[in-house]
Amino acid sequence: MLNESFYHALNVNTDQCTGCTHCMMKCPTSAIRIRDGKATIRQDWCVDCGECMRACPVDAIYVAQDDFARIFDFKVRVALLPAVFFGQFADTVSDERIHAAVQEIGFTHVCQVEQTADVITRRMVQAQGEMPDKPLISPFCPAIVRLIQVRFPALVDHIIPIKPPIDATSILYKQMLIGQGIDESDIGLFYVTPCAAKIAAVKSPVGEKQSVINGVINMDFLYNKVQQLLIQQPDVGQGMALEIPPIPHKGALWSLTNGEADRMQGRCLAIDEIHNVIELLDQLETTDQITDVDFLELRGCDEGCAGGVLMSRNRFLIVERLRKKTLSMKDGSLTDNPAYGAALDYLDEHLTLDEIHPRSIQAFGADVGQALKKMQQARNLMCYLPGIDCGACGAPNCQSLAEDITRREANLSHCIFLQRTMEKHRKLSSDHAIRIIEKTWGKDRLDKDCRKKGAKYEGK
Repeated sequence: MLNESFYHALNVNTDQCTGCTHCMMKCPTSAIRIRDGKATIRQDWCVDCGECMRACPVDAIYVAQDDFARIFDFKVRVALLPAVFFGQFADTVSDERIHAAVQEIGFTHVCQVEQTADVITRRMVQAQGEMPDKPLISPFCPAIVRLIQVRFPALVDHIIPIKPPIDATSILYKQMLIGQGIDESDIGLFYVTPCAAKIAAVKSPVGEKQSVINGVINMDFLYNKVQQLLIQQPDVGQGMALEIPPIPHKGALWSLTNGEADRMQGRCLAIDEIHNVIELLDQLETTDQITDVDFLELRGCDEGCAGGVLMSRNRFLIVERLRKKTLSMKDGSLTDNPAYGAALDYLDEHLTLDEIHPRSIQAFGADVGQALKKMQQARNLMCYLPGIDCGACGAPNCQSLAEDITRREANLSHCIFLQRTMEKHRKLSSDHAIRIIEKTWGKDRLDKDCRKKGAKYEGK
């Protein structure tokens, strides 16, 4: 297993964090611990799904984006927009107006990411007949790809090694601009992302050495800028006939739940929301309940990318708008656009991903013999821990605490229930017990505070 260094987009604002454990309890890979009263993220376990950010009640977890001013480092500035970006605007706002507003903000070109959906679908259907491991798993959602690398490494070979639309369209559009005589160094490609995982996928791509994308912009940031501009300048884009390359009807729905499964062959399942995905992958890896399935479309967010943590509008409204919009869309194909020409041939040669490797989190160490020994130690420790999974020890559950102890990152005395037992048998003083609690939750955590959430003077 490889031990690569991965970029992570999720960060904790320790000044704002209250150590409430909401994020810790929601993390699907148990990557979060509470130390000194603040949430800390284990970088080698995190898959950037964004569940912690979604769960945080005080907005202490945030997604770092590239400086927007970076776009002006390039003469040709391309905004790579997924379909869900357009789905956030009211039905009365046309795609032409949105394109015009994005260009008014500073971009010279606007490109819709799902343009390559048909090309990718054909290659994925082809892979269905060539890859022996079934069911095949979509490579679209980077949070799911990383989840499989970390938590289900035995299923890595099931992932189809085809680049998703974000990468394929970036390659295609860049080659088209180069074919028009534009110097490669003058071209800046900036992806507008609905989630943290895609930032991580651009910064530390899986299955390729480097992404052609130059930067990533949070979708809520750009949406707010465009929305504000449309309000301040209601005539932006009015009457303009922008040349927007048509994309396939179904391509516009690619990032939504069933967007891929509806286009694949055989028996296909579409599962969204990362905890649902984990339930299915657990069954796939350990039982024979899931049989005769040819393809799995797995999405980390509910309703697919419409439910991304960086979206500004209700995911169900976004899905409804996109589905309604496709009914009146002009259907199209990349081959209908002569501008792409040789760029399509180049894309066809660069559409395959390199081998995707498992990514060991080394819960019990790299040495197999030592790992088995520590695994047994953790099982022995669970005989003493209460199994209440309250999180008061600073770990999400008793199993995680037991594993932390085997790594010498915690002690049995971190469990508040065992602390009482130890005090009863005079193996732990009350002062020492308080110091342990303060180390986990901070020195002032047990002091009276009428300003905390739900208290008498909350927020004052």
